[in-house]
Amino acid sequence: MSYQFLQLEQQDRVAYVWLNRPELHNAFNTTVIEELHACFKQINTRDDIRVVVLAGRGKSFSAGADLNWMKQAGQASSAENEADALKLAQMLDALATLKQPTIARVHGIAFGGGMGLASACDICIASTDAKFATSEVRLGLAPSTISPYVIRAIGARQASRYFLTAERISAREAKHIGLAHEVADAEDLDKKVQEIIDALLLGGPHAQAASKQLIQMVSNQTMSNDLLQQTAHHIAQVRQGSEAKEGLSAFLNKQQPAWISNSNNNN
Repeated sequence: MSYQFLQLEQQDRVAYVWLNRPELHNAFNTTVIEELHACFKQINTRDDIRVVVLAGRGKSFSAGADLNWMKQAGQASSAENEADALKLAQMLDALATLKQPTIARVHGIAFGGGMGLASACDICIASTDAKFATSEVRLGLAPSTISPYVIRAIGARQASRYFLTAERISAREAKHIGLAHEVADAEDLDKKVQEIIDALLLGGPHAQAASKQLIQMVSNQTMSNDLLQQTAHHIAQVRQGSEAKEGLSAFLNKQQPAWISNSNNNN
C-alpha cells in the first residue's frame, strides 16, 4: 500500500512507520490520520513484524493538528466535527491496541496529537532536544481524544498541570513524569531505540500481546474480586498456550526458545 504522508519500512522483524510531512513538522490532517489508521490495521495482521517504531521525518516527531485543517473543522457542522474527531480517536486506539510492542522515537516537537501518539505507544524514547506539550487550551481547545493515553502515561495529577497550562515539557521532565522511558543525545537516539528493540525481540510474541492486553485490562479497573478472577483466567489461558510451554521447556533445558533460535537462523 502506498501513502502520501507516511513511509512504511521493514528491517528484518521491525516495522518503521515514518510520519513524512516534514515541511509542516508532520502535522495531522484527515489524510495523515486515515493513513496512520490503515497502516496500523495492516501491521496488526502481520506475524512477521515483531516490533513497531513510530518516528517523524525532518526536524520534528509531530506538531499535532494542522492549524489550517483545524480551522476548516471549526467551520464544519457538529456532526462532521464529531465524525472527524472519531477518526483520530480510532487511529489512536488502533495504535494503542496493536499486538506488537510499539516504540515512539521522539525528536524535536511532539505537541498535541503528537504527544498523544507518543503516549499511545508502549515505550517512548526521546532525544534530549525533544519537547512535548498538550497545547490545545492555548487555541481554545481541549486535548480530548488524546487524554486517555496521556493520562495513562503521566497520571491525572500531572495531566492537571499540563492540560491546563500547556507548558512545554522538556525531555528530562518527560522522563521524570513518566512520559518518556529513556532520553538520549540526538546522535545516540537510534542506538537507544535499537537496544529496546533487541530486548523486545527476546520475548515471546504471543506473551507480549497477552501482556499488553493485561496492562489495559488491569489499569482500567480498581482492585476487586472480579479483577482477581480476570487476572487468574488470563494467566491460565497464557500458560496453556504453545509459546508458554516452549518458553518454559527451553529455560529448563538451558536452550533458546523457538522465537529466538528461528530468527537467528533466518539472519
